Amino acid sequence: MQVSNVNNVKIYNLSYGKSLPQWLSDRKKRALQKKDVDVQRRIELIQDFEMPTVCTSIKVSRDGQYVLAAGTYKPRIRCYDTYQLSLKFERCLDSDVVAFDILSEDYSKLVFLHTDRYVEFHSQHGHYYKTRIPKFGRDFSYHYPSCDLYFVGASSEIFRLNLEQGRFLNSLQTSATEHNVCDINPVHQLFAAGTIEGKVECWDPRVRNRVALLDCALSSVTENTEVDGLPSVSALKFSGALNMAVGTSTGQVLLYDLRSSHPLLVKDHYYGLPIKSLNFHDQLNLVLSADSKIIKMWHRDTGKIFCSVEPQTNINDVCVYPNSGMLFTANEDPKMNTLYIPALGPAPRWCCFLDNLTEELEENPESTIYDDYKFVTRKDLENLGLSHLIGSPLLRAYMHGFFMDIRLYHKVKTMTNPFAYEEYRKDKIRQKIEESRAQRVQLKKLPKVNKELAIKLMEDGEHEAQIGSKKKGKATTNILSDNRFKMMFENPDYQVDEQSEEYRLLNPIVSKVSQKRRKKLQQLVQMEAEEQEEEELEGRASSDEESSDDDKSWVEEVREQRRLLRLEERNRKMKERERKLQKDPRFYQIKAGEEFRSFGDMARKQKLQKASLEERLKLEERSGIMNLNDTAVGSKQLTFTLKKVRQNLHLSFLKGEGEARGRAASSRRGVSWPVPRADRKAH
Repeated sequence: MQVSNVNNVKIYNLSYGKSLPQWLSDRKKRALQKKDVDVQRRIELIQDFEMPTVCTSIKVSRDGQYVLAAGTYKPRIRCYDTYQLSLKFERCLDSDVVAFDILSEDYSKLVFLHTDRYVEFHSQHGHYYKTRIPKFGRDFSYHYPSCDLYFVGASSEIFRLNLEQGRFLNSLQTSATEHNVCDINPVHQLFAAGTIEGKVECWDPRVRNRVALLDCALSSVTENTEVDGLPSVSALKFSGALNMAVGTSTGQVLLYDLRSSHPLLVKDHYYGLPIKSLNFHDQLNLVLSADSKIIKMWHRDTGKIFCSVEPQTNINDVCVYPNSGMLFTANEDPKMNTLYIPALGPAPRWCCFLDNLTEELEENPESTIYDDYKFVTRKDLENLGLSHLIGSPLLRAYMHGFFMDIRLYHKVKTMTNPFAYEEYRKDKIRQKIEESRAQRVQLKKLPKVNKELAIKLMEDGEHEAQIGSKKKGKATTNILSDNRFKMMFENPDYQVDEQSEEYRLLNPIVSKVSQKRRKKLQQLVQMEAEEQEEEELEGRASSDEESSDDDKSWVEEVREQRRLLRLEERNRKMKERERKLQKDPRFYQIKAGEEFRSFGDMARKQKLQKASLEERLKLEERSGIMNLNDTAVGSKQLTFTLKKVRQNLHLSFLKGEGEARGRAASSRRGVSWPVPRADRKAH
């Protein structure tokens, strides 16, 4: 038995535990009950309450004595007698059961709808009759006043089979393409069928006409729901004369009052799975809705969750035992779960001892902490050298590790580490030494990251603490001691880059702001101590003057930093350009008919372009470039030479003419002109 507490509601899973194989002998079963603790604690409320493979649907007879379950494999039906707490009979079938119903008070009249379109009738002794419907069926309902069976399935028609006359009647023509589920109201016998288009069609069996049409697909889409496709109707259930619950394939449950076309409440399971079962609990005014993952119990008026059950395997069907707190679930597992929830109601009469059992458990609650076991992971087992015990009874798998006996753990621990006591003793001594050191003068320990920022914050904190002590001991907060900023001094990714552009531009402003803050705090303390208006005004005026000077200074610092940043950027670009030239050399193509000389020819040509004609001619004569033969014009050569004598005469003439003009001008001004040596001799 497993006990869980969801929303302060106790849930007892009576089927929890190991199931013993059927082929075991009684002697081996008794031996297992003596040895295995799980088998000893197992409560087998109904003997052999399971299927060979999977249980698809489960129902309780109207008299409450028999529980019938359909499953596979092989397809079969099992009937359990609750008064005897054992299996009454088992019947194998030809094909899997889609749905079945109990027509009588007990198990004497049964109807089965098979996957191969056959409808099979069973009486108390066994198989009675078998017929076939035109289309594949998905669900059916029995109309007691007229003894009609209504079949819905992969067709737009609703087939009617009259059991009194033993023949098919005219089918109901609907506007839907296919139907999934159907149900008949037990009070006024209104027939309702859910379609794959997300609509519910209501028919009056007395006149065989459709009386209402509800569009549940449109009503199921609310603000918080996310719908990927068209919601079709997957479950349908009436409660009383006016209430109806509709479950959709997208996981919503809609509560309707038959007098209104709009739902009273829309409940979302938030799993996106089709609703498979709907039940009402009239005593507590609850709705029990189930998909393949979870069973949710919620209040009909508000939609507030009462409790929920989440089995280990997928759910196929849920059956509530009438007027009690017991549930039966058909799962994708051989074992059918039996759940007892005392908050829903008392235990049935045939298992009234459950009330005494649960009361004793509530009076003596067991601790959920395993005091006799130690939880270990795979890594711990490798360190202890116990990896070979995985899969043995000494280790019980749980979540990401295992539970092992605490005595075995201590024994192995002492064997693997015989000096554990010495280590424990050293740790205790170390702790006492650290406690004694705490009373000494504490040295400031700088963090590994942002040391400069930490020093600055320490200084600011000390300064503010001193000022705060003067101002009636006002407490101040420190970033270093705040856990929200702990990663800034531990993670290297948060290291402040003092060479970055943002830091260098903001640092003058921040430093000046901190200086202003200190001065302002000092002035406030001084003003409170003196308490004189004149001195306060003087102090304010001086602070304004200082602030203006400070503003000028930090503006100049910011400008200087910007100038340095521009200079560094220019130098960086030049270095990158030079590095790129070194990495990526230039390649030149030599045209046809030209000879490769050197890369210095381009520089030489650029130098010749800036030189005079005379210098170029001299340079070409030295290098022999002028002696060209076989040019495009013809085999001709043009040479010329300059006469140095004429050039000298011309220059001397110009020089003499200039000196004469100079003497004439100086004689007019009364200035003596130096006479050349040749003229001096002539004189």
